Amino acid sequence: MTTSYPEINYGNGAKWIKNLTQGRLSNFLGGHFADVNLSSKLFVHRLDGPGVVDLQVWSAPGLTKPLFAEAMRQKFRPAKKGESFGPSLKMTIPSSWKEYERVQLEFDPDCEAMIFSTDGVPLQGITGGYGGDRRVEHIIPREAVLRGTYEVVIESSCNGMFGVPWNGDTIAPPDMNRYFKLASADLVVPNQEAWRLMWDFSTLRELVDTLPGNTPLQNKALVTANAIMNAFTTGDDDNIKQMRAIAEDVFGKGWEAKGPGIYDEGARKAQVVGISYCHIDTAWLWPYAVTQQKTARSWSTQIDLMGRYPEHRFACSQAQQFKWLEQQYPPLFEKLKHKVASGQFHLIGGAWIENDGNLPSGEALVRQFLYGQRYFQSRFGKRCETAWLPDSFGLTAAYPQLIRDSGMKYFFTQKLSWNNMYAIFQRHTVHRNVFPHSTFNWVGIDGTQVLCHMTPVDTYTAQANVGEVNKAISNHKNLESNDTALLVFGNGDGGGGALPKMLENLRRIRAVTNNHRELPPVSMGGTVEQFFEDIERDSKGGRSLPVWRGELYLEFHRGTYTSHGSIKKGNRKCEILLRDVERVATLATIYQPASSDYVYPKKSIDDCWEKVLLNQCASFMLPGSAIGIVYDDAERLYSEVRRDCQKMLDEVFGVLLTAPSTACGDSVLAGRPSGFLALNLTPFSRQEVVEVPLSGDGALPSFPTVIQRSLDGKRGYALIECEEDSICDRETSVHECLPASGTFSFFESVSSNHFILRTPVIKMTVFEGRITSIYDLVLKRELIEEGKTGGLVIFEDRPNYWDAWDVEIHHLETRTPLAFSSLRVVAQGPLRAAIEARVKYGRSDIKVMNMPLCLIATRQHDSRPLIKFDAEVDWHEKHKFLKFELPLNINNTVATYECQFGFVQRPTYKNTTLDAAKFEVCGHKYADFSEFGYGVAILSESKYGFACEGNVLRISLLRAATAPDADQDQGLHEFSWAVMPHAGSFLESDVPRAAYLFNSPLHVRAIPRGAATAEPFVRKFPFSLHGARNVFLETVKRGEDDDFESPTAKKTVILRLYEAFGGHGHAELRIARNVHVLAAYMTNLLEDTKVELALSRDIQGDGASTLDLEFRGFEVKTVKLVLADAERSPAKNSK
Repeated sequence: MTTSYPEINYGNGAKWIKNLTQGRLSNFLGGHFADVNLSSKLFVHRLDGPGVVDLQVWSAPGLTKPLFAEAMRQKFRPAKKGESFGPSLKMTIPSSWKEYERVQLEFDPDCEAMIFSTDGVPLQGITGGYGGDRRVEHIIPREAVLRGTYEVVIESSCNGMFGVPWNGDTIAPPDMNRYFKLASADLVVPNQEAWRLMWDFSTLRELVDTLPGNTPLQNKALVTANAIMNAFTTGDDDNIKQMRAIAEDVFGKGWEAKGPGIYDEGARKAQVVGISYCHIDTAWLWPYAVTQQKTARSWSTQIDLMGRYPEHRFACSQAQQFKWLEQQYPPLFEKLKHKVASGQFHLIGGAWIENDGNLPSGEALVRQFLYGQRYFQSRFGKRCETAWLPDSFGLTAAYPQLIRDSGMKYFFTQKLSWNNMYAIFQRHTVHRNVFPHSTFNWVGIDGTQVLCHMTPVDTYTAQANVGEVNKAISNHKNLESNDTALLVFGNGDGGGGALPKMLENLRRIRAVTNNHRELPPVSMGGTVEQFFEDIERDSKGGRSLPVWRGELYLEFHRGTYTSHGSIKKGNRKCEILLRDVERVATLATIYQPASSDYVYPKKSIDDCWEKVLLNQCASFMLPGSAIGIVYDDAERLYSEVRRDCQKMLDEVFGVLLTAPSTACGDSVLAGRPSGFLALNLTPFSRQEVVEVPLSGDGALPSFPTVIQRSLDGKRGYALIECEEDSICDRETSVHECLPASGTFSFFESVSSNHFILRTPVIKMTVFEGRITSIYDLVLKRELIEEGKTGGLVIFEDRPNYWDAWDVEIHHLETRTPLAFSSLRVVAQGPLRAAIEARVKYGRSDIKVMNMPLCLIATRQHDSRPLIKFDAEVDWHEKHKFLKFELPLNINNTVATYECQFGFVQRPTYKNTTLDAAKFEVCGHKYADFSEFGYGVAILSESKYGFACEGNVLRISLLRAATAPDADQDQGLHEFSWAVMPHAGSFLESDVPRAAYLFNSPLHVRAIPRGAATAEPFVRKFPFSLHGARNVFLETVKRGEDDDFESPTAKKTVILRLYEAFGGHGHAELRIARNVHVLAAYMTNLLEDTKVELALSRDIQGDGASTLDLEFRGFEVKTVKLVLADAERSPAKNSK
């Protein structure tokens, strides 16, 4: 047998030094050898200057962001490279360039920009500079190259992808004097084959850097990349073709000619599913106006890419951003609609905005889905099937139920990969508290589940490289139950989306996996829904997946529960105002007098809700971690909502009351009203002290009877009682309610620094500026731990990096109690007793009015009075954290915090790092710490940060970060909280009802002198609940699909109810007999009918219609009533 194997060998062999070979790969592109390596061959021609690229410019004044039509009406001046501007360009293309595959404009303004056609159609976005998101090329259409001329308009926005931080640190406050210089405005001919070789080589290098060093594919990729470098000589067309042929040793022969068909070969089922996405924070390091531009830039670019890469699928959420596009860029919106119809542009999320997942109320989360899904349905004829919140700082356990009831059953997120708590295990190894699942059933507080995927790639801005594709499987937490992962790629946070290099890389990665098995195959061209549907099918309807019950708590960014207190307050107050407006406006449309032409103000309500929902955008606005000018936008929107809601309330009270009235403010009234009317828009009975302003001459109103005046004579106090479901108050004789002592509350001054506040039930002692005792006089129970004191405390607040976002656990080591040094009695019974306490700290002045709410918190038989604290803080600290705390004589392993439509319980101990991580948590209107027999709650009207450390219950009041807003929370703040002792454990208490009332002040109306006595046409709400104190009626509104302009159209009323204590309940919903119900339905949150409900009538009683409703713990139900016209006789309606 003959052989070519030689007998003699004098050579050295082919042994290599692998690490040196691998190290040389970095020299093939850019760097020190850029003038002689592949980078020198990427362009064939480059021309600029007058006669080739003619530039004209107009600069918008100040911070204005004019739209295209307005800008084009301005006078433009000639300009050149090196200036700072956004120009209009006219290009003359050499005729010799017709032979080239591509001619493009390279436009680098060092900032973001948008290219328009001359008739105003957005063509694509530009991202200047040399970051990983650089996109400066604009392909000139072939017909323009053949014609020899091309003209575009470019809008340059003076911000980088991440704003304009003054020192280059992303979270630094903005440099408002930053200028951007036009680096290039060149006509270029790229060497397309050289670019393709660059992409070949980049993928090979990623394979080398990602895969284990002893695998065949890793070694083959290194050998191939090394061979390409050795083959590089002249860099001409033939040389480049030679090198690309070498790359086919890894990618496969002829792989590129297959184009998107490469995904049709290889593995039948891909483990990694690629979907392009562009996360745009609706406000962060830029205001809303810049976001509107970012949306158009990013989405036009993705639409442009779809023409070159048919497999490209772009997923997009946030109905608000679609609406902006529709309003400001109509031609682009039409292109987008065509891409949605063709299946390339995918609608996800189903919400108005990618909202914060902790702070919005339950009803606000409902409206996020209601407004989002209805918008998508109205514009595109479809709804979303997947909820999408990749960047929210934790997620409430109420979400699964709300997602499912909004027509979705899938959910995508990933932020928990940012957890920053670490634990030390055996041999001193340190591990982060990693969330244990990638694909799982997420079960909420009521038992509802959604199919959730938390991408193992740990980002929603993947760069579509080999490392990320590999991580999608290597970092997967539960491959035993599902072995697929979603690769969500594209530049984000500041927008941008996918780049051509990402799509090119994915084709090459798929080509590799069609021939090799060391890397998981990736697919393109599918949808997010198809990804989840495959999981649902393969997991037998989720039965083989793990389960996570409860909230998805992020062990990070806990300071966002408190940062920017005015924004938190604006959110809470506007949510409640809108609830009240809807409730009373619905009432007016049912009971309005025959002479009234009142129309339910649906458009105004929608406008207000959209503003509130917009301000709830995740990550930065509502969390309080954006730059300062963002909050100018937010405060303006909240101001508009408050103004419009008050206008709607004035209008509807004009319909429902028999006499004109005006809202009472805090100021002394200019006129002398004849009386006041207090209106209760909650479903609960209440007995309260109402504060009314007195006229300048001190004259008292005829109603209600002012029992007590303030010391300055400007305000009077009256006792008001509202029965359950009663809208209007009745004056309660003080003698009916006064205890035997003749007063509800009083202060006893033992000495200048020793005060005792006493009610018939509770006694509180303040000594040397601290609360030393809270004593239940009925049960003879001391609530403050012996030897400890309660009150204000302040902490050093210096997080490791994310200033406005984070508070670290080590801040608890820097506690400093604050003692009030100035106390004085400012009110002294019989209805109200109060002391004013002040403390100077640093450059800040803290004034707290402390008073017992003299009446019980609710009408529950064993309810205790509240101890209310009204704070006025002139805050000028930096990196300090102000809190209020009570060390309680109570022992329990959990504390209870209100969340949307229910509550969650969290540990008070630190047994593990998972427990210790919850040292600062989110709560809504209350936090409660109870044991058998007794408990204490702290109620909040605008704060969301709480903690219970051991037996110390705290509410967080103010922070003072300096980045990204250098002046966060500086200035005057007014807010309140209350301490609520209660007999029995939390589940036996009236805490949820008390917190509801604490956040729902009576609407006090002044009746002008000379007007007739004001009486409402209806005194009681027509909808009431009986038989289940644990079921609350949260929302009363008109149906979304009603015809509000037609007086003869049928009316529908929507009632939203929920179980508040975590147990079953059987509630009877009673509907007043003068409200004629034609039919009743159970609907989902989108008001789609689920089932018709059986109505019955109480013939032997008051004639009311009734519905029997069964609730499981924390269940939310939506009931739709179809009404005929109600009786409109004022005489009957007033009964």
